[in-house]
Amino acid sequence: MSQFRNDTEKTTDSTDFTDILSQNHLRNPRNLRLKDLFSVESFRQSNKVCVHVVRQHIAQFVRHALWLLWIAVMLVGCSPAQPARRLETELLTLQTAHHALQQQFTQLQSRLHELDANFQRGSFFEPQVITTPLEVAEASNTLQLVQDRGQLRCGINVNAPGFGYLDPNDGEYRGFDIDICRAIAAAILGQDGVDKVKLIPLTSRTRFVALQSGEVDVLVRNTTWTLSRDSALGFDFAPVTFYDGQGVMAPADSAIFDLAGLAGQAVCVAGGTTSETNIANYSEAQGLELEILPFDDSESLRTAYEEGRCQGYTGDKSGLLGQRLLLSEPAAHRILVDDISREPLGPLVRQGDDGWLDVVAWTVQCLFNAELLGIEQKNVKQALNRTDVSARLLLGLEGELGAGLGLENDFCYQTVLQVGNYADIYNRNLGPQTEFNLPRGLNALYVDGGLLYPLPFR
Repeated sequence: MSQFRNDTEKTTDSTDFTDILSQNHLRNPRNLRLKDLFSVESFRQSNKVCVHVVRQHIAQFVRHALWLLWIAVMLVGCSPAQPARRLETELLTLQTAHHALQQQFTQLQSRLHELDANFQRGSFFEPQVITTPLEVAEASNTLQLVQDRGQLRCGINVNAPGFGYLDPNDGEYRGFDIDICRAIAAAILGQDGVDKVKLIPLTSRTRFVALQSGEVDVLVRNTTWTLSRDSALGFDFAPVTFYDGQGVMAPADSAIFDLAGLAGQAVCVAGGTTSETNIANYSEAQGLELEILPFDDSESLRTAYEEGRCQGYTGDKSGLLGQRLLLSEPAAHRILVDDISREPLGPLVRQGDDGWLDVVAWTVQCLFNAELLGIEQKNVKQALNRTDVSARLLLGLEGELGAGLGLENDFCYQTVLQVGNYADIYNRNLGPQTEFNLPRGLNALYVDGGLLYPLPFR
C-alpha cells in the first residue's frame, strides 16, 4: 500500500509552473506566446505566469534604463572633437528609446496593479471556465474525427484511487473511469480498440476548458451532472455511471462525529468543484460558520489535511475512500455518515454533436444491458451461441443497431469482450476483492434495488 501511495502521489495532472520555466519561456518574456500562456497544460498556473511576465518586463525596463544612463554618461565624457551632428543624432535616438520604454513601463505597471487587485479579490481562484461554447471545428462530427484519427482522447483524473490512478506495478492508468474510457474506445474502434485511447490527465479546474477547446473528445472524470453544466457551459451528459454523495472525512480521535461537530472549524476541499459550492451552501444553511479552504489538486489538499490545517476533508464519498488510503495512517480517519448532497457522476461531451452523444450514451447502456442479460467478459464468446433475441441484438448478431450510430453492429460485443460489462468494471475497481470493498448500493441494477435501468437494445 505504501508503494501505491508513493507512486500515486508522484503523478501530477498537468505541467506545472516550474515546467514552464524549464522551457525557457520566462527567461526571456518575449518568447512567451499567447497559446503557451493559456494552453490547457499550463492553464492552472497561467495567472502566476501573467504576474511573472509583467515583473520580468519591469525588470527588463530597469536594465534598459541603467544602460541608457551609462550611455549618457559616456556621451557627456566624450571628446569635444567628436562631431556635434553625430552627438545630436545619438542623443535623439536615446530620447526616442527612452520615451518608448517609459510608455511600456507605464502600461506594465497598470497591468501589474490590475493583476494584484485580482489576487486580492481572490478572483483567480474561481473556477476558470469558458461560459459560452467555443467554435471548435471537431464539435460537429467527433465520431468521424476519432475514427479517422484511430484514437479516442479521454480526459481523466489520475489522483482518485479506484476511479483513476497510476498503477505502481506496471505504470498503467487504472480505475473505474479509466475503464469507461476504454469501453468507449472499444465500441468505436473495434478490435484492439481498448488500446487506442489517449488518457489525458486533467485537474478539476482545467477539465471543462479541455473539453470545450477540443483537447479531449469526452470527459470521464468523476464529474457531477448539474443543470448549469448541462446548459450554460455547453455540455451534454451521457447516462450516470456512478451515483455518489458528498461527505466529510475527519480524524478518528477527534470529537467530530457528524457535520455539526465541525462548526467553526476549517474544511479542505478541491477548488472549482461542486463540492466547494455544496459545503459553502451547507455551512450557511446550517449556521456552521465553516472556514472553507480550496486547493487545486488532491495532493496539496491531502497534505493540508494531514498537517492539521483543516479539521475536515470534504468531497464525494467514493473519492474520500480512495484518498483515505493515501494518508499515512488510513485507519486514523473516518468518513462521517451524513450526506451533504447528491452527486450523480458520468461522462460528458460538447453540445451540438448529437451523434457523438448517442455513441457515448449507448456504450454505457451496452454495459448495463450486458449485466442484465448475464453477458460478461468471461462468457461473451459463448453468448454468441444464444438464441434469445435480446442477446442477439445486443451482440450485433441480428439487426443493424450499430450502423444507426455510425459503428459496427458488433460494437457492444467488442466492448464487453475487451472491457467487460458494468459489473465487471465495478468489481474490478471497487468491489469486494479490492481495498475499497464498496457495496453497489444505488449503483446496482434496478432489479437488485439500484438505480441503473438499462434502455432496450431494439
